[in-house]
Amino acid sequence: MSLDPRADLPDLLQQLMDLESVSGAEGPLADEVERVLRGCGHLEVLRDGDTVVARTQLGREERVVVAGHLDTVPVAGNLPSQRREVDGVDAVWGRGACDMKGGVAVQLALAVELAEPTRDVTWVFYDNEEVEAERNGLGRVARTHPEWLEGSFAVLGEPSNARVEGGCQGTLRVEITLTGTAAHSARAWMGHNAVHDAAEVLQRLRDYQPRQVEVEGLRYHEGLNAVRISGGIAGNVIPDRCVVEVNFRFAPDRSEDEAVAFVTDFFAPLPVEVTDLSPGARPGLDRPAAAQFLAAVGGEPQAKFGWTDVARFSALGVPAVNFGPGNPSKAHADDEFCPVADLRTCADALRRWLS
Repeated sequence: MSLDPRADLPDLLQQLMDLESVSGAEGPLADEVERVLRGCGHLEVLRDGDTVVARTQLGREERVVVAGHLDTVPVAGNLPSQRREVDGVDAVWGRGACDMKGGVAVQLALAVELAEPTRDVTWVFYDNEEVEAERNGLGRVARTHPEWLEGSFAVLGEPSNARVEGGCQGTLRVEITLTGTAAHSARAWMGHNAVHDAAEVLQRLRDYQPRQVEVEGLRYHEGLNAVRISGGIAGNVIPDRCVVEVNFRFAPDRSEDEAVAFVTDFFAPLPVEVTDLSPGARPGLDRPAAAQFLAAVGGEPQAKFGWTDVARFSALGVPAVNFGPGNPSKAHADDEFCPVADLRTCADALRRWLS
């Protein structure tokens, strides 16, 4: 299937969706995106693996970045795509409609259309966002070609109901390992049940009061939750080991070290092992490019609850926001869909900002 970047946006979205691109299999879609962009004389096109970067070189005073990922989570009987009414709304239905080929459709159409933007623009279409961080295409490019991502401001087309969501929370996962003594369950007094000791961890979590904090005018809500418990080897053995996995979603005013210190102190003297850590991102809405973006988009910005790749831009010194079509609560859902009105709203806003 060939992509037609000048097609009506919902039609282009369906073309993108029907080129299935589950994480790790983005090659055919990346090839099509590259083909389309190389047909534009106003763009310099670069590629790293299945990440495609296209940028104008017009000598403007400012450069901005617009980015989106090509991959989706696995298909669940929700392809091929469909144009249908959902809850009374004209929508495109199917895998990737919301997360985030709707955003990709908008940026691909505008990359082709806007030959003379008022700012130089770098358009980034990257792979492997939906899987482990070390495979993330944006992270790979940040390590190998950081100059490709340079800019004063970035927009990530993740679904946000076509509203601006500034920055993002950081995320930390830790494991708390509790140890006991194995014994036959008929003679439980001869052992020590490590699973029962998890009660202390869970009680602390039940008593936890989430912090709410304002960062650059946006209110973030933290969360500390047990997300997995494992222990025991058989139905007649007292467990000698239990592991509680805890996820901490922290506001972007905390550094990674501060987040680790908070969780370590919270559970002290229990042992805490960090298994995953990604920093948050401050909104950066005080930058001139951000102010002009907000003026073009309109509405009141909100805090982003969750982690997105805006944090990768923040780590490079590039403030970034999330702005894309679709309701994030429909991301990864079997009935995933994107309202057609959101596509047009996002395209019109970005066009006003860049024209």
